[in-house]
Amino acid sequence: MAEPHRSGFACFVGRPNAGKSTLTNALVGSKVAITSSKPQTTRHAIRGIVHRDDAQLVLIDTPGLHRPRTLLGERLNDIVHSTWSEVDVVGLCVPANEKVGPGDRFIAAELKKIAKRTPVIGVVTKTDLVKPEQVAEQLLALQEVMEFAELIPVSAVDGFQVGALSDLLVRHLPEGPQLYPGGELTDEPEQTLVAELIREAALEGVRDELPHSIAVTVEEMLPHEGRDDMIDVHAFLYVERPSQKGIILGHKGERLKDVGARARQQIEGLLGSKVYLDLHIKVAKEWQRDPRQLRRLGF
Repeated sequence: MAEPHRSGFACFVGRPNAGKSTLTNALVGSKVAITSSKPQTTRHAIRGIVHRDDAQLVLIDTPGLHRPRTLLGERLNDIVHSTWSEVDVVGLCVPANEKVGPGDRFIAAELKKIAKRTPVIGVVTKTDLVKPEQVAEQLLALQEVMEFAELIPVSAVDGFQVGALSDLLVRHLPEGPQLYPGGELTDEPEQTLVAELIREAALEGVRDELPHSIAVTVEEMLPHEGRDDMIDVHAFLYVERPSQKGIILGHKGERLKDVGARARQQIEGLLGSKVYLDLHIKVAKEWQRDPRQLRRLGF
């Protein structure tokens, strides 16, 4: 007898910078979530679709759960909690190279509330950064935090056990047909993905206090006049203070040019077309704390 086809939803949760987005991309086999060494890079629940002969696994990459200091932080935490209530299985990601801390215990305490109805898998990420004995120690430490349905160490960077994690997640999905057409890797609108790629390029090399202040909106994407092999992308990069605008612009606008060049390369890969990127910086004062501005920026 052939195994029944399974389909459903899984999400990765964890502290900011636990490797959730990189793991999502590794499982999907393509870049659907932006990654950065800056905490709280992810701001939307991005869906990545894993197509297998025996299953369709829809991964939801959520923002890092944290104690919020702004209205934006509260809204990001709301996204995480609402996602938990919708999925079939949850993976709690804890990096192998950082001690299990209060943040992990706080998330585990929240997950215990849903663990009776939704299986929770403990995932030790970034195993490529430590020795095997440290991975073993981390698995033991994680076991103390809560009772997991399964525990698995993985590395998205060198592919260690990524396939095994996919199998584990699929095992907890209900039987059912495909939820999305074959070939689709995400259900995110192209404009959302383009805005995220611009934000990723802008995050590279900025000072620690700046990442949270950066937001990007794509105002329009349309064919370039007189050329059918090019798309015009008009976007705004928002910061909270005029001094931050200077940081993003750089000396004689060099930094913004660099951001544009990096983003354009990624957007061309996503859209499969040449791109003309028109990028401007705007100051939206204290937007992370202003409900009206948060709505305008898509939160």
